[in-house]
Amino acid sequence: MEEKMIRVAITHGDTNGIGYEVILKTFAEPEILELCTPIIYGSPKAAAYHSKALGIDSNFSIISKAEDAQNGRVNMLTTFDGDVKIEMGQPSKEAGEAALKALDRAMTDYRSGLYDVLVTAPINKNNIHSEAFNFPGHTEYIETSLGDGKKALMILMNDSLRVALVTTHLPIRDVPKAITKEVIIEKATIFHESLRRDFNIQKPRIAVLSLNPHAGDGGVLGSEEQTIITPAIEELADKDIQAFGPYATDGFFGSGAYIRFDGVLAMYHDQGLAPFKTLALENGVNYTAGLPIVRTSPDHGTAYDIAGKGVADEQSFRQAIYTAIDIYRNRIRYDEPLENPLPKLYHEKRDDSEKVRFAVPRAKDIPRKKEEPKS
Repeated sequence: MEEKMIRVAITHGDTNGIGYEVILKTFAEPEILELCTPIIYGSPKAAAYHSKALGIDSNFSIISKAEDAQNGRVNMLTTFDGDVKIEMGQPSKEAGEAALKALDRAMTDYRSGLYDVLVTAPINKNNIHSEAFNFPGHTEYIETSLGDGKKALMILMNDSLRVALVTTHLPIRDVPKAITKEVIIEKATIFHESLRRDFNIQKPRIAVLSLNPHAGDGGVLGSEEQTIITPAIEELADKDIQAFGPYATDGFFGSGAYIRFDGVLAMYHDQGLAPFKTLALENGVNYTAGLPIVRTSPDHGTAYDIAGKGVADEQSFRQAIYTAIDIYRNRIRYDEPLENPLPKLYHEKRDDSEKVRFAVPRAKDIPRKKEEPKS
């Protein structure tokens, strides 16, 4: 049976960084077009500039709306009129504005159902920050735009490790007061559901990291483990969520204990991302779980220091596309059995007698999925 061709929206990110380089290198290999239909939200002129400067052959079809995207082609959707000044490796507000225009158009098109998954190239948070984008990053912006009241969860992942964050883009000084039993339970619950629905893990095991060094050392180095994190883990157990810990971060990663778990819940950004990026090397992916949309991105930034030099590694970006496709398919498989439940059984008394007639659905009345012709 032929699988649906998944439409992957790709926002071009900061036009002075390595976004276009990793995009162009990824689609220089035509085999990827057998898996998806890419729609790049950006600027044909910017793409052509990068292509020429980097010596990367590119062949894309310019479209003005997502509805015109064609299978088997790299579709370049123009998200703004005019030129954008490109200065490789240099941060600029103009590059930030170009990144935001692509994001805004992608948000609008998703609400109209014009693509299936979203992959975002890196942005510079300072450049893009404005009255229209008053968010710490992509995660919070997408949660506000498309969350429909649901909360996002940042997961950094590769084939062997998934690290989720209780707090994301917060200054270290603000982290302790943001760590509460309620927020740990909320994030762990989202994580648990994502592991089941997005990654097809039926009984996920989640390791919960401590906040303080040595897990507080019995209260000598902090009491949050005793008063907040452990009670949260106990309450998660009551919800049939298998969470364990809290574990001291250095020993947990240093001993390789992470391989015994399906996911790791870190308390703050660098606690989770520093060991993850050390272990994940070039194939890490940032996944935004908990929202209706499937959104991924490479786990690196704009990399101004190597922009325009042709040395950027596209593995993480390519893996972000593969991950988005896999999660989209996993969700379909997970949700499919819930779409056509069996008719409800019920009891009905017959007249005034005490005999009970059971109304049981007949086999021919049970909805069946139509068999599609074999390819």
